[in-house]
Amino acid sequence: MEQNDITDRVPRDLAISRDIGFEVAERYNASEILFDNLNAGRADKVAIYAATGNATYGELCATACQVGNALAGQGLASFSRILMLLDDTAVYPAAIFGAMRAGFVPVLINTLSPPDLIQYYLEDSGATVAIVESGLAALLTPETVTGTELKTVIVANGDGAPSAEVESVTWDDWLAGHRTDMDQADTYRDDMAFWMYSSGSTGRPKGIVHLHHDMAYTHASYAQEILELRADDICFSPPKIFFAYGFGNSITFPFAVGASAVLNAGRPEPASVFAAIERYKPTILFGLPTLYNALLNDESNSAAGLKSVRLCLSAAETLSNELFKAWQNRFDLDIIEGLGSTEVLHIYLSNAPDAFKVGAAGRPVQGYEVELRNDQGEPIKPDEPGVLWVRGDSNAPCYWNKPDKTAETMRDGWIYTGDRFETDEDGFYYFRGRADDLIKVSGQWVYPLEIELCLADHPAVKECAVLGVELADKRMSTTAFVVVVDDHHAGGGLTEELKAYAKTNLLPHKYARTVVYLAALPKTGSGKIDRQALRDL
Repeated sequence: MEQNDITDRVPRDLAISRDIGFEVAERYNASEILFDNLNAGRADKVAIYAATGNATYGELCATACQVGNALAGQGLASFSRILMLLDDTAVYPAAIFGAMRAGFVPVLINTLSPPDLIQYYLEDSGATVAIVESGLAALLTPETVTGTELKTVIVANGDGAPSAEVESVTWDDWLAGHRTDMDQADTYRDDMAFWMYSSGSTGRPKGIVHLHHDMAYTHASYAQEILELRADDICFSPPKIFFAYGFGNSITFPFAVGASAVLNAGRPEPASVFAAIERYKPTILFGLPTLYNALLNDESNSAAGLKSVRLCLSAAETLSNELFKAWQNRFDLDIIEGLGSTEVLHIYLSNAPDAFKVGAAGRPVQGYEVELRNDQGEPIKPDEPGVLWVRGDSNAPCYWNKPDKTAETMRDGWIYTGDRFETDEDGFYYFRGRADDLIKVSGQWVYPLEIELCLADHPAVKECAVLGVELADKRMSTTAFVVVVDDHHAGGGLTEELKAYAKTNLLPHKYARTVVYLAALPKTGSGKIDRQALRDL
């Protein structure tokens, strides 16, 4: 890839960068975020706490250099993609920073991906090397690698091996003999550094390209303004590293100030999350509403304490007033909500610890411009709802090999989010559903999310999701999928109560025509409600 052959497609507005005092050199490599800690004298400080093994900054940098040297020794071309199917252990940041330091491009993959999706990621990225968790190596079957360029698999954290006929080596053997120092590659601030993939909720997932300066930009904007991290902080993000939200929480933000991060391998079950909090005493806790809800409703929370935590953050889904109050009552902590996206890399709308409104996504984070526009892309009046557009210097310039999708989303330096919002008199933004979620029910326009947010505040509802559904005769209707709190009974009486509650608090036509009760709502790998799985029920 020649310098700027991606980023020249989308002009940057550097005035936005100057607004937050952000500046990196023209020649810049994102690995500096980690390696600058050596210059700051933190080589012996613990960077990663994990049940699978802690790592100091010195150890992490040494391993990252071995990774970079091992990859360079394979004769790869600059900007070659390295597929990473890894759980949250110290191996992951070492692999990411090592690849970037050597001028290669780590591609971060959801650990819950099925084999056919892994095959798609390999094909789309053109990766010839994959670094894979031992427990996931069996996913690399002959069928999975057929038609791809994969040549080498490095198996980490165990001895599992792929069943496909490709060269396989364990992490330790692969690194053995390689130097623990390495000069960074001569990359530019606008060269591509790493990829993430979209969730694929509409069609095949899209490879989202991020550049070397993007990590530092999210820290200079969101983390400095909202988190005010210090070197003595300990960050804990049960949302995983492959998820853009978790990537910033566990890697970018703590490493940028020499703080520490807690990594928790495996599913973020409430018992393991509480155990990690008890053991490592984090000061910052990052979650999603579904995680906070699970923690509140798990029996292990009765003995749990969060005395070390000074700040709780939430993103990805709207936080209900009921959940906020329940968390506050149990742990005497507020939850500060924000909104981001993989295309922007992290949060660009956020509440703040000293200025927040429950249920609001917040106000624009410094360093980002946010506008609400109508369907024609024109700015709207202040008191009207509209579709949100965002511009900042961490915006992805393109989707890999998808020019049509790029043109739809990346427009003249702005990201078209497709999310519908409205603002209040204080400038707080409120999510009102996807722009394409508006449906007509019995001749009246309805946003299912509006009903969902209303039902979430009912005392009998633990969690819920409301979807627009097409009936056999092609008419549209709404269905609420509801999980009730333990001391309430699902059934006809509650169904009628929920319908009446929505009609009273919204408008008479804004209620779920059908209510389906479930023991739990299905979740995606990033912890969000899996709405496609609900549609398939």
